[in-house]
Amino acid sequence: MSEVFSKENLLIIGAGQYGQVASEIAESMNCFDKIGFLDDNNPKAVGKMADYEKFIMDYEYAIVAIGNSALRLEFTEKLRIAGYQIAKLISPMAYISPSSVIREGCIVEAMTVINTEAELDECCFISAGAVVNHNSVVKKGCHINCHATVSSNAVVEAGQKIDYNQLV
Repeated sequence: MSEVFSKENLLIIGAGQYGQVASEIAESMNCFDKIGFLDDNNPKAVGKMADYEKFIMDYEYAIVAIGNSALRLEFTEKLRIAGYQIAKLISPMAYISPSSVIREGCIVEAMTVINTEAELDECCFISAGAVVNHNSVVKKGCHINCHATVSSNAVVEAGQKIDYNQLV
């Protein structure tokens, strides 16, 4: 008898701009049967953010797609405690070195480079066209914006936002 593999369901916390990006990346990964949102102000959402515990039977995976780093980290921990597996979303159009480390809760957009032995700690956003060069470390909750570059051997401290076209 052949083994049957089923896809999983993904719950995205936040249906704003980051949530829409996360949803499109998740769709492009082709590994989720259903993608839903929790958001307090968006009609696309299946519920409010505070209702996350009510959806544990419907969604095995969850990810927080909110720009505020502290809130993203805090909400990720709540999801973990509630029993969700924390997803990581990586665009198939990104270059990811096989020796790099990308932890859960990260969102890596198209056209990014995560180079040799680079490390992304949990809940980082790496926006389109950004480069995290070899042997660098991006700590928890950082956002490396479009076309920014993290130099080789650099360390980006937790919660930092590296803006468009910046070099660190």
